[in-house]
Amino acid sequence: MKLSSVANARLAGGGDRVVWGAGLFALGGFADCVGLAEALSEAVRRRGGGRAPVHDRGRVLTHALLTLAGGGEACSGIEHLRAQRELFPGAASDSTLHRTVRGLGAGGGGTLSAAAGAVRERLWGDAERGGPLVLDIDSTLVEVHSENKQGAAPNYKGGYGFHPMICSTAGGEPLWVKQRPGNAAANSVSDHLEVLDAAVAAPPGAEAAGHREHDSADSARRPLVVRVDAAGCSTRIARGCRDRTIGYFVSARAAAGVQAAIGAAVADPDRWQSAQQGAKQRRRNRAQVADLADLADLSGWPEGTRLVVRREPLHPGAQRSLFGSDHYRYWGFYTDQSGEPAQLDRLMRSHADVDNAVRRLKDSGLARMPFTDWDANAAWAALCMIGLALVHWFQTARLTGALRRAAPKRLRRQLWHLPAIVCCTGRRTLLRLPERHPGARALLAIAHPL
Repeated sequence: MKLSSVANARLAGGGDRVVWGAGLFALGGFADCVGLAEALSEAVRRRGGGRAPVHDRGRVLTHALLTLAGGGEACSGIEHLRAQRELFPGAASDSTLHRTVRGLGAGGGGTLSAAAGAVRERLWGDAERGGPLVLDIDSTLVEVHSENKQGAAPNYKGGYGFHPMICSTAGGEPLWVKQRPGNAAANSVSDHLEVLDAAVAAPPGAEAAGHREHDSADSARRPLVVRVDAAGCSTRIARGCRDRTIGYFVSARAAAGVQAAIGAAVADPDRWQSAQQGAKQRRRNRAQVADLADLADLSGWPEGTRLVVRREPLHPGAQRSLFGSDHYRYWGFYTDQSGEPAQLDRLMRSHADVDNAVRRLKDSGLARMPFTDWDANAAWAALCMIGLALVHWFQTARLTGALRRAAPKRLRRQLWHLPAIVCCTGRRTLLRLPERHPGARALLAIAHPL
């Protein structure tokens, strides 16, 4: 018996009425609804004399965002949209996109981010927000294999490429990407504060009021907290946050003073309290948390800084912490926030979610810098950030269930690349989706609001 894993059929051409990318069509319609295409068009409007471009630059950049959402990693990816004229009429060529990004020049990334900020202000204004706004800062390495790219340099892990620094909200929405050369230091204080200032300017004015440098603390309307890993463990960063009326969580580094505080706390079992168990934590939680502010030397930190330390029993295969112990794995952080140590520990541990934001950014075009000049790659990084923000807004406003939290790969497989049949009826064009496709029902549920 001959086994067969597919139907007895043959491939043939001529399917002119079949298109793919129905989900990207919905995403593009959402971008038009929230005004992103118009904002980008206004931001890069041609000024001065000369021949007007054939393609509106705002529409070209919007199609670039859809290309990135669909898995494109270079300008050539827009050719897939250009082939679907029934869904994306007027899509430009890859050379036009290449000229558009290069034409943004120095500061082009900031121009694009400002245009996205106007859209963010409208979307955030409609949402109910309670509690502090939590920001996460982290850096990542982008490997390249060409020495002709400006700014590419060896990194501290022995690779070669770029070292951008990223700031996102606790919910995973990217706010700012700072393009940096590969040899940029991960613990640069100036870069951390620059990224923080840029990210604070990204949310609506009501959210950022009182948190810019030299702003009056009385003008702050909403608390703002920033979380950084051990690369940002610096009293200068803490004081910079204090100057901006921003709370901070900073992972502690190995230091003699911290080790001495831990050693003094070991003999006091009443000091330690059980840590709160996270929603995704299934194994038995035997971790404990303690506030060691009275045992550590915090003279160099701003007034009110606390040192919170977490310990958990070593299990087979566990990585030992920076603070040596034969029985426990220790991890700590500095903060100026009030509350029980267990609550602060849980909030700080969720800083690890920034890795998901970085991973999604790199899966949305940031893993490759397709240009040779620095300014164009900086604008490309900004496009990757805005593209992921657009997907985040779409998920928050339109999707439910698992797709609301889905990663880019799942969205492409289940939603963005959804095929459809083009039908014309009553002077209207319809896209008929395959009923048995997993993403068809989700897309039909949001068809009417679009």
